[in-house]
Amino acid sequence: MLNVGLVGFGFAGKVFHAPVIRAVEGLRLTTIVQRSGGGASDPHYADVDFVPSVDELLTRTVDLVVIATPNTSHHPIAQQCLLAGRHVVIDKPFAPTLAEAQALVALAKTQRRVLSVYQNRRYVGDFVTLQRLVADGTLGRIVAYESHFDRFRPALKPGAWRERPEPGAGVWFDLGPHLLDQAFVLFGTPRAVAADVRTERDGAAVDDAFDVTLHYANLRAVLRASMLAAAPGPSFAVHGTAGSFIKYGVDAQEAALKAGRTPGEPDWDADPPALYGTLTTPEGARPVPTIPSSYARYYENVRDAVRGTAPLAVTPEQALDVMRGLELAVASSQQRRVLPWTS
Repeated sequence: MLNVGLVGFGFAGKVFHAPVIRAVEGLRLTTIVQRSGGGASDPHYADVDFVPSVDELLTRTVDLVVIATPNTSHHPIAQQCLLAGRHVVIDKPFAPTLAEAQALVALAKTQRRVLSVYQNRRYVGDFVTLQRLVADGTLGRIVAYESHFDRFRPALKPGAWRERPEPGAGVWFDLGPHLLDQAFVLFGTPRAVAADVRTERDGAAVDDAFDVTLHYANLRAVLRASMLAAAPGPSFAVHGTAGSFIKYGVDAQEAALKAGRTPGEPDWDADPPALYGTLTTPEGARPVPTIPSSYARYYENVRDAVRGTAPLAVTPEQALDVMRGLELAVASSQQRRVLPWTS
């Protein structure tokens, strides 16, 4: 049994981490750092100790620390925990800058500790289904890939740290890590990046929309997001030499977690038939049932990597590639030109 400490019990900690960790056999959530709030009175966590600081957390018997705090705090907290000999998972983005992320990777190697970034959207039904179609060659050679993460949130959130002009804020650093990671899993790193990272909402102080094109030898991968998409685009639109796959709708897991459900329940990540993707080939069009998945599989892999029984799925090197992509897209958008990929 591995003891887990969670730093941060805001939206990310309460929804995306705590219930998922508790659903994984072999992980025990023992301690939560919450500097303010009423988490200690939550009956769902009566068996968990709430402490006010990372310093106090590190006095406890904790094997793995999960960091779900504002982005600017990722590097100092991760550094403190790695120096204390703990394995570390950081919610995306890895850090506000590539340099900080590189420093953490080097430290984790020195300390011989597992370090990973929470790329939970590798474990969603629509992406798992697309992976299968690509791996099976159903679509032939992919020539065009488009991935959307659209929302309709025209009102700003005064005081929200994601909407303050500080390092790591904005929708590109919030949603870009998911879309970059998925594209890199499917196609590897690109040859070049062209980006338009911008603000669309009145009064916005940070970016809230983006169109980022990843240039591959014979493929263009377009990543898009907007906070003003009342009619969202497809989550995936993929075209190849043998057919096309179009998928609408969002993965069911986030809504289920918000509703208080936990991974492992029946129909946890089930898509209704109305939201199945459509595969179109010269033989015609047909629905493709969505393959179920679970965020819990991320933590199952981290558990096994800490135990030494499986290779880590979301590696530090992959996380650094995502950070390079984030920074390169910002530079491309600022300079208004295509920039070559460098590593």
